[in-house]
Amino acid sequence: MIQPGIEIFSPPAEDRQVDYGEHQNAMNEYQSAGKARALSLGNRGTIRFNADGSLDRAILEAYEEHGFYLFEGVLGAKELADIEVDVANIVERLPAARGSHVDSQGRPALGVDCEARTLIWGRPLSDPVGGTNQDNGRHPAKMIEPEPPANAPEFVVNVILGSLQFSEACLRLYGHPQLLAVAAEINGDDFVPFSEALWMKRPGLGSSVAWHQDGTTHWDSSDLDSGTHGFNFMAQLYGSTAANGVWVVPGSHRHGKLDIKAMVEDAGSDRLPQAVPLVCGPGDVFICSRQAIHGSFANTSSHPRVTVNFGFHRRSSVLGVMGGGIHNDRAVYNAERIHERSKMIVYAIDARRKVFPAERPFSYQPFAGIEDDYRWDARARATIKDYNLLDLGI
Repeated sequence: MIQPGIEIFSPPAEDRQVDYGEHQNAMNEYQSAGKARALSLGNRGTIRFNADGSLDRAILEAYEEHGFYLFEGVLGAKELADIEVDVANIVERLPAARGSHVDSQGRPALGVDCEARTLIWGRPLSDPVGGTNQDNGRHPAKMIEPEPPANAPEFVVNVILGSLQFSEACLRLYGHPQLLAVAAEINGDDFVPFSEALWMKRPGLGSSVAWHQDGTTHWDSSDLDSGTHGFNFMAQLYGSTAANGVWVVPGSHRHGKLDIKAMVEDAGSDRLPQAVPLVCGPGDVFICSRQAIHGSFANTSSHPRVTVNFGFHRRSSVLGVMGGGIHNDRAVYNAERIHERSKMIVYAIDARRKVFPAERPFSYQPFAGIEDDYRWDARARATIKDYNLLDLGI
C-alpha cells in the first residue's frame, strides 16, 4: 500500500489536538453509518468485460441504479508511484502563497503563465462556494466550517485544473484502455472529453465542497435522462475514506434537477441522511454520474486524499450546445472545437503505449485511421499549454 510521502500532505502539527467538539462527534457517527451503507450497496469490484468486449451487465445495472461504481485495483504499483512523483513535483511548484508568482524556492510558480484558470484556492476547512451564486448557484446550501488549526496557512490549493499539461503520469492514466472502454460503453464510441483536474484534500486543512449536481444545462430538455451530463472518473492515489472522500446520494442522478437546499433543511444539518461516502483503497477508480448529488466535508482527519479526476460526455450532449460557463467562457461547442479538445485522448493513448507496451491500446474511433498524426512527442508536448480553455462543460 502506497503511503503519503509528500511533506505538504502531513497534518498540521496541532491537528491531533484540535477539538472540533459536537460537530466531530456527530460526524463520527454519520461517517460510520454512511460507510456501512456504502459497503452494502454491491456496486464495487474489478472492471469486467464480456467475450465480445462489452462491459459486464451487472456493472452497468449497478451504475444505473446508484449513479456510481467502484472499480477496484485499476492502477498498479508502478503507475501509482509515477503519479505520486508528479504530484510531489506539482506541490513543490505551487505558488508560495495565494497571489504569488513564485514557488517556495523563488522559481516561477506552476500555472502563473497560463491563460486558463489553473488553481482553485480555499481557506482551510472552509466552504468556499456553498450558499453563494458561484458556479451558477449550483451549491445552494452552506456546509459546516470547523475552526482550522491555529498554525494553518491563510489559503490552500484544493484543485489543479488542466492537470494533463502538468503531469505525464496523469496523461498516461487518461489513456487507460479499460477506463476508455468503459467510457465508450456508457457514452458511445464517439464519446468526448469534459475536463480534468487534481483534487487535493490536505489533512486537517482541506476545504469542503457543498452538495451539488454538476450539470448546468439540459435540465429542461425533453431528452434528459440519467446520463445526459456525462460522468467523472475519480482515481485515488492514497485511497478515500468517509472523512476525506466524496459523498453521493445513491440514485439521485435519475430524478432530474433536485432541490438540494430543501434536502439540507429537512436534514437539519449538512449531513444528508441518504448519502454514502466513496470509500476505497489506493489505485481504485470511481465512476460517478455528474447528475448525482454529491459533495465532500472539510477534511479534519489526518489522512490526505489526492484524486485524479477526468470526465467524458456523449457527443450528442455537447455538439451544438451552449456551454454552461463554469469551466470556460460561454460558447457553442462546434465539431471543430470538439475535435481539437479530443486530441488529448489520442495523445494520452500514445503516451501510455510508450510506458505500458504490454497493454493493448484503446482505439478511439473519432480518430481511427489518423492516430499517427497525433503521436505524443516533444512537438505535441509543446502544444498543450492551456488546452483546458477548450473544456466541454455542460
